[in-house]
Amino acid sequence: MDPASQDINLNSPNKGLVVDQSDSLSDVPVEGAVGNSANPLPPGLTEEEAEELRTELTKVEEEINTLRQVLSAKERHATDLKRKLGLSPLNELRQNLTKSWQDVQTSNAYLSASATLDDITHSEAYKKTQETLSQAGQKTSAALTTVGTAITRRLGDMSNYSIRHSISMPAMRNSATFKSFEDKMGNLKIDVTPQV
Repeated sequence: MDPASQDINLNSPNKGLVVDQSDSLSDVPVEGAVGNSANPLPPGLTEEEAEELRTELTKVEEEINTLRQVLSAKERHATDLKRKLGLSPLNELRQNLTKSWQDVQTSNAYLSASATLDDITHSEAYKKTQETLSQAGQKTSAALTTVGTAITRRLGDMSNYSIRHSISMPAMRNSATFKSFEDKMGNLKIDVTPQV
């Protein structure tokens, strides 16, 4: 397959296929092209200079196409070599991440921040703050345990009533917990009800 006749447009559905150049559009005038009758030559540019520029542009575009074809062939060859070596895109990503992390760990900024953090953890202020937070955590844990015990005890008191009593509600209404709740709800009802 002649590389010069391959369609290398990356968006083309015919990418990599041989293109018939007998249907070339090189003779068709392009809108905005230099020397087009619809668009006259820019001021200070002669027809000879425009023709030279067109020729040079054509050569440059051919070189670009050739370089694209060479690059495409090299990329395919590299992909084949990677496949033969068992290198997958995931392995490459993993290697890149590992190398990047190693670069970060050896960077001056990371080493400086690490040293600063080390200094902070050995400072007196850090140790005092750590002790204070530890004590606060212990006190909070003890308070939550006490609240949990109280709630469990209250629920236990309420569960001592037989199912028959709890269904009939009078026993529940006579409990201290229910009365306290009822008083609070009554007060809330009075506060919320609009005065007429």
